[in-house]
Amino acid sequence: MYPVGYTIHKVATDLIEIDPERPSMRAIERAAAAVRRGEVVAIPTDALYTLVADPLNLHAVGRVFAAKGRESIRSLPLLVSDLVMAEELASEVSARFYLLARRFWPGPLTIIAPASSRVPLKVTGNTGRLALRQSQSKVANALLERLAQPLIATSANLSGQPTCTSGIEVFGVMDGAVDLVLDAGTVAGAGATTIDVTEVYWKVIKEGAIAEKEIAEVLKGT
Repeated sequence: MYPVGYTIHKVATDLIEIDPERPSMRAIERAAAAVRRGEVVAIPTDALYTLVADPLNLHAVGRVFAAKGRESIRSLPLLVSDLVMAEELASEVSARFYLLARRFWPGPLTIIAPASSRVPLKVTGNTGRLALRQSQSKVANALLERLAQPLIATSANLSGQPTCTSGIEVFGVMDGAVDLVLDAGTVAGAGATTIDVTEVYWKVIKEGAIAEKEIAEVLKGT
């Protein structure tokens, strides 16, 4: 059930199978075309299933919030292809950011940084801060390479509900709310750890696959 106040405009949801280790370019191009049209696509990543869309398209941003029933005051994480793309999205990249990215990217670490003016404020949940990650997922990285731009990457679920672990589950839960599901069967992982390095003292917001003690070791003395 969606929260009161959300209107979901039903779309025809397509589902196509994809090999997570050797994703076909036909499937990737179909997903890329959907993103270019401002649509919402569910893809398998190195952790769980994720909704992706164009963060620079306000219509697409609104569609993601609506699909999840997500409060607009909550930011939407972004996937990047590399550190250079992250630098283009952040107004400032600190020494801590570089240390963490070089140690844990690509991998399950989301790093919060101040957003540049290029990023719509709506994506940041009106906070002016951005959550960035480089994934190990071959599907996600093929899509990023095809589009040559960052992607919204938020868990494929209704807000407050468990994240979907298979393409069929995504289709069942979000049919009519997303445009395309790339189905790679079951994908299950611990999820990403999220760290905020925008303040004087860094803080782990959510612990996932990377333990806080591993982060502390990398940031020792900073």
